[in-house]
Amino acid sequence: MYEKVLVAIDHSAASDRVLAAVKELAGLSKGEVWVLHVREREVIPRLGLVPTEEATEAEDKVKAAVSALAEAGVTAHAEVADVVFGQAAREIVDLAKQHDVGIIVMGSRGRSDLAGLVLGSTAHKVIHLTDRPVLVVR
Repeated sequence: MYEKVLVAIDHSAASDRVLAAVKELAGLSKGEVWVLHVREREVIPRLGLVPTEEATEAEDKVKAAVSALAEAGVTAHAEVADVVFGQAAREIVDLAKQHDVGIIVMGSRGRSDLAGLVLGSTAHKVIHLTDRPVLVVR
């Protein structure tokens, strides 16, 4: 099956369902999982990326996910990445290549077609940018 899995989580309700799916998927193949949270930030000229208060919250969520996977017997690693707003999909794809994963697993917030068209969807962008299978959990 898939020996290496990249799972992208955020603060949405779908993240719990995503982790449950990854636990089963990685458990079947005794695979290795990278749990990723991408923080999108605005850029201010001369200052760089704008700091946010969610830094520890994101790190805690990723660490909790890694612990839950480890308790289930899955080898897991934590990663939190900071990117310029609008570049989350590119970062997910780049990290999937870097770790040579066989599949990317991520959630969908379930926006309507119109909201997805206007706001864009990270999952949709990842699907179009990557050469690897993508499992989108709703």
